[in-house]
Amino acid sequence: MSSEESKTPSQKRDVKQLVMVIPPASEVLSKGVKQVKEKRIRVRLKSDVSPDELRINPRLAKELNIKESIELSIAGRKKLVFKATILEGIPEGEVWANEELMKEKGVADNSMATVRAA
Repeated sequence: MSSEESKTPSQKRDVKQLVMVIPPASEVLSKGVKQVKEKRIRVRLKSDVSPDELRINPRLAKELNIKESIELSIAGRKKLVFKATILEGIPEGEVWANEELMKEKGVADNSMATVRAA
């Protein structure tokens, strides 16, 4: 042993302090958080809704990032684009559409459909 090594005592480093530098797994994996792009809901037919609009709940609109227009896909065959009207009184699991227009398109009341931002 040399004279320098005997003068300075070796100190052990605390493992907790060393591990603090490593970020937790939840923080690392949260960078790739996926936003919901579409959701399956019920289509309710209402006569007081105008033919060019679709009424949607604000929480559902925020979740799907819907601001102005909305696409309604029924059974993967019919894709319809509407102006989104965001209203508080609508249940979260459904959208309201014009009764006459939907019957022309062959969509029944309480049908399952997929909504997404257009």
